[in-house]
Amino acid sequence: MEHNTTFPIKQNELDKLREEASSYLKSVYWEQGLRAKNKEGDKQQDNILLYLSKANGGTSANQTSVSKTILKLKKKLLPDSLAIPLELNRVLLAIQEALAIGVWIKDSYYDSSGLSTLNERKSTLDTSQKREYESKMQTATAFMLFSIAYSILFEIKDESSDDLSVMKNKFAGIPELSLILPQKGISCVLFYYDKYLNHPDVIKTEQDITDFTTVYFEAIIDEINQRKGSLDYTGTLEDRTYKMERSDFSISGWETIFNDNVKSVEFNKIKFEQIVGNRDAKHFAKRLVERMLSYDFKAKKNPFQELGGFMPVFMGYGIPGTGKSMLIAAIATQLKEYSDALDIPFLFHPMPDTLISTFQGGSAEKMVQWMKPLQDPTKLIFAPIDDAENNLQERTAQGVSAGVKEVIGVFLRYTEGAYAVNYGNSSVGLFTNLPEMLDKAVISRIQGRFKIDGARTIPDFLDQDYIWWNKLDKIMPDFVNMKNPDYKWLSEQGLAKNLGEILKHSEKPTEQRVLEIYEDTEKKFKNNEHDFYAELYKSIQKTFPFFSSRDIRNIQKAVSMRLTDFDLPDNWLDKPEIFLKKDYDTKYVMLQDVMKQNMKGLNFSDIRRQEVVRYLDNMAIIADTDFKRKVGNHLKELNIRVEAEKQFKKM
Repeated sequence: MEHNTTFPIKQNELDKLREEASSYLKSVYWEQGLRAKNKEGDKQQDNILLYLSKANGGTSANQTSVSKTILKLKKKLLPDSLAIPLELNRVLLAIQEALAIGVWIKDSYYDSSGLSTLNERKSTLDTSQKREYESKMQTATAFMLFSIAYSILFEIKDESSDDLSVMKNKFAGIPELSLILPQKGISCVLFYYDKYLNHPDVIKTEQDITDFTTVYFEAIIDEINQRKGSLDYTGTLEDRTYKMERSDFSISGWETIFNDNVKSVEFNKIKFEQIVGNRDAKHFAKRLVERMLSYDFKAKKNPFQELGGFMPVFMGYGIPGTGKSMLIAAIATQLKEYSDALDIPFLFHPMPDTLISTFQGGSAEKMVQWMKPLQDPTKLIFAPIDDAENNLQERTAQGVSAGVKEVIGVFLRYTEGAYAVNYGNSSVGLFTNLPEMLDKAVISRIQGRFKIDGARTIPDFLDQDYIWWNKLDKIMPDFVNMKNPDYKWLSEQGLAKNLGEILKHSEKPTEQRVLEIYEDTEKKFKNNEHDFYAELYKSIQKTFPFFSSRDIRNIQKAVSMRLTDFDLPDNWLDKPEIFLKKDYDTKYVMLQDVMKQNMKGLNFSDIRRQEVVRYLDNMAIIADTDFKRKVGNHLKELNIRVEAEKQFKKM
């Protein structure tokens, strides 16, 4: 199910709940169920879980105080210090904050699900209303505990040990988890958490506190995940995202994706000069690398986003064999080399081939797992989707699987909207041989597109051969005994200075339907008048009904990109202290200066015309290719039928 609404968790509202959260840490009472008591009486089971501390600070066996246990651990770990150990303090604060968040989300569910009204009328409910009340109360409790555990893990998981196997061996599970009422749920969770902390074999060092807390609350989430299938009235949880104000924390349904385990995928190292032709594609790739490197890790934003020159979603398309996979590897190679030199983390994160699942909901879950790391602000992330038509195919086409529809739903949710977080450090690239097969909504999310057309000129074909036979010539110098042309090898494979060089011939559309509309509009207005484009868009929409305001925004974005279509000075990349290691505000001012210098040589009306022509041509090519392919398939079927009838008559 798509998450279509984001609800902010406001800090001033949490402030009112922190006192309630603290009260749970001071004291909770939990009456163990029969099953847990029976386990305790099983003397043959040597289980750490069965330990119940008798020295419980004067409280009864069923009453615990996490805050008192924390002070006890402080004396144990730092007996000669007045300070609370850092790990203890961090964990305690994380739990307190998580309790407040959980209560806030529980209250939100009460209101959105109608549980508040049922609760007020509890004494007058009929039988069916009582069942509804009990079901909603269980769902509220389950999601509250889920939110608490997720929030705790969000805060401390990065500080836990890479290898938790020792702690997991000590951990014997949770004997019971109550979902009857929110207060009972919290009491149950904290009761057993406290018992583990009190066991002499669990906490030996400060690090053990973080490690155990991670293991314990991961187990809480696992338990809830196993039981969530039996919960009802979950719709108002699964169609929204809760986002913490002034924080990166958010919770979307039952999703729990942590980015610390995501590793960069290995790839073949390729230089741009090894790719023949593809001037447009190589130019875009170069710009992408420079813009991503401009990301500021402290400010968690990119000055090129503010200047309008960063595209979080782009597409490269072309016929098979023109260099799409090489281009992916070349972008990754350059980003990796710069990242290593600058000592910054880089994640090469291609979409896996095994994304589509046969299980209902499985594809959406896998897609979330793939897309969630793109919201990590601590590294540069390049996320290519090769053969994008396989997983992002037009949803209305016949035979498209439910898995593909799930994947597209998640893609759309994570690439636009309040929950689509992009700091300017990650970019998703769609690469395809069949752009006409991509879902229309997916295409509309693409803000930058370029053709990957491979070798097109005589120098291109010469250089493609040269790269091949030059290897043989180095091994056996006299073997390649052919005359060289009057041409300097690879001299035409350099990168373009700007897009103007590549698009200088884009005066009018080349696609017939678009050209006719363009020329008819020119009869009414000149193409340097604003009225011209309003009339053009209106006429285009009549012929191409799917043309929308988002397409116009994409054209505007492309024009803005041209204003930032300049090379960073060479020494800015070679000497990081000049630019890359400056603070965000300084980088922004430096880029503004270069942008202003670049704009002096540009003509706005020319750029606008070129980008409009380019976009509309591209749109028409994709639409016409899809139509022609369908016509071709139908003709093929008709020819097969005619030939079959002929052969049948001869039998």
